[in-house]
Amino acid sequence: MKAMVLAAGVGSRLDPLTSNLPKPLVPVANVPVMEHIVRLLSKHGFTEIVANLHYLPDMLVNHFGDGSRFGVNLTFRLEEELSGDAGGVRACRDFFGKEPFIVMMGDLLTDADLSKIYHEHRSKKALATIAVKRVKEVEHFGIVVQNEQGFITGFQEKPERSEARSNMASAGIYVLQPEVFKHMPETGTYGFGRQLFPTLVEKGLPVLGSEIETYWSDVGTISQYKESNFDVLKGIIDIPLAGMKEKIGDSMRILGDGAGIDSSATVSGVAILGRGSRVMAGANLKGAVVVGDNCTIQPGAHLENVVIWSGVTVKENAVIKDSIVGNGCVIEAGTELAEVTAMADACVPL
Repeated sequence: MKAMVLAAGVGSRLDPLTSNLPKPLVPVANVPVMEHIVRLLSKHGFTEIVANLHYLPDMLVNHFGDGSRFGVNLTFRLEEELSGDAGGVRACRDFFGKEPFIVMMGDLLTDADLSKIYHEHRSKKALATIAVKRVKEVEHFGIVVQNEQGFITGFQEKPERSEARSNMASAGIYVLQPEVFKHMPETGTYGFGRQLFPTLVEKGLPVLGSEIETYWSDVGTISQYKESNFDVLKGIIDIPLAGMKEKIGDSMRILGDGAGIDSSATVSGVAILGRGSRVMAGANLKGAVVVGDNCTIQPGAHLENVVIWSGVTVKENAVIKDSIVGNGCVIEAGTELAEVTAMADACVPL
């Protein structure tokens, strides 16, 4: 079965995390978010995948290659000028053939049952299916309105709670029949949410909503990115983690190859360490802590609910809480950081 990952976006809402890194490579629990997507697609039998590229494309190609190490055949298409999400899919129409295919946004974190969504699409003979997720804060999402059979009858874009006709949000996962291209203009910028799907519904064509009953989030903003990392460590989402698990008392440690935590360091909560990272004597890790590859957490340092990328040194007695620390930072001894996003150009370089 065939799939497309939309990977061309710049990710400006994640700035400065995406200043030198394409959004699909932003790591969640030390694994690029798009890698989580590709592995989920492979798990559900979507092994022929195309991804469109635009921002820092070589970094994505270098990381994923042909997709063989993830059990898929991955093809890339460079989009010189962005043409909207539906426009990006339209540019790859020759890839899909005659069978229905699935489309996923490149910044999603989910363990959704893609097989269920796909089979529901086919069994109900939909032209397009939108995966939907029940949400509390409707004012932050594109909301879909459905009839009793699950077919979509209307849309609301970020409605006020008092005006919302539904609490089902579009989740950025679509199953489409190839015939859908007949309802798009041949050229120009074109989007799914504001153009294609409302047009199909207005024409009375069958657009289905299929509910995701498990975890779903996106990493489109700094706060969502941080919380998504913590959700993974808390076990709220069912995805594989890189490293060996060790449960000691009430704490869980997940250690990559060559990583280690000194016996006198304390861990209260869940901590994941990437390859070659070390937590030294007397350091304290509390809550949900993500440490990337080849990091050094020096004696007496305190990390609490943080996401640390690769190549970082946290020096003696530094305190970091509720923060993100980017690649290559050095956090000096005695520094106290709380609710910040620090990148290498704002830190002392290694």
